[in-house]
Amino acid sequence: MLFEVEPNRGDDSDVREVYNYLRAVDHVMNPNRALPVSLRLLREAHDILLSGVRGGYATPGEFRRTQNWIGSPRAVIESATIVPPPPELLWESLDAFEKFLHAAAELPPWLAIGAIHYQFEAVHPFIDGNGRVGRLLVVLLLVEWGLLPAPLLDLSAYLEPRRDRYYDGLLKVSTQGDWTGWLLFFLEVVEEQARDALQRARSLQDLCERMRRQVSAVRSSGSAAKLVDALFDIPVITISRAQLVLDMTHRAASLNIAKLVDLGILTEIHHERRRRLFIASEVMAAVERSDQ
Repeated sequence: MLFEVEPNRGDDSDVREVYNYLRAVDHVMNPNRALPVSLRLLREAHDILLSGVRGGYATPGEFRRTQNWIGSPRAVIESATIVPPPPELLWESLDAFEKFLHAAAELPPWLAIGAIHYQFEAVHPFIDGNGRVGRLLVVLLLVEWGLLPAPLLDLSAYLEPRRDRYYDGLLKVSTQGDWTGWLLFFLEVVEEQARDALQRARSLQDLCERMRRQVSAVRSSGSAAKLVDALFDIPVITISRAQLVLDMTHRAASLNIAKLVDLGILTEIHHERRRRLFIASEVMAAVERSDQ
């Protein structure tokens, strides 16, 4: 587990979604996981991603049993941009997708991942949350196939303002066989977000150095500095986790968190005696920032 304290349903939805995403990444990227990249692993990721957030009504971790479609928020099936396979053909489609997933390793990797993403979105196996799982699958394969050292790309930041181009590209593969147009767009997405990730990494490095300078001015700053470094791994922390990071008592860990609160590095977002949750807002903002 990344966090000892799970956000309540009433907590800020953005915090909950980040929490779920970090848990899902931790789960699928675990080098000791028992499962290969497979339908079962994607179901497990879906279960984690949709726990207690938008789309959480949509049977997390289960493939759909009803028809869905892709279109504008008010679209009905008759006006949908893309209509995935009906429920009675879903398992046949999923079987073909999983076979393609494993066979695609024979293709040039960047093109293979673009093709896999199209296949997943065309099947749209879940009632909701397909976009989140599909984007996570791209990052997972980039890491799994040695194209990315860590899950650093945020594809949604580039895709969200370009939804029309994205769905138009998917549709043209289905209706016109336009793989070239789709793959060029997919590679554009990855390239632009790789540039953005590099900029964010530099921003995070600058922020970390500034926070270390802030902490160095505080008496007995060694432990607080160690806590700052931990916030750049996971920008949400509890006193229990601080205890583990610092290897000290609950009281000592609490005092070090208080130092970071006084410096404005941490902000308390949930206050209960047994369940105090703190967030490094500047770190979170730097991670989520996009220049697109």
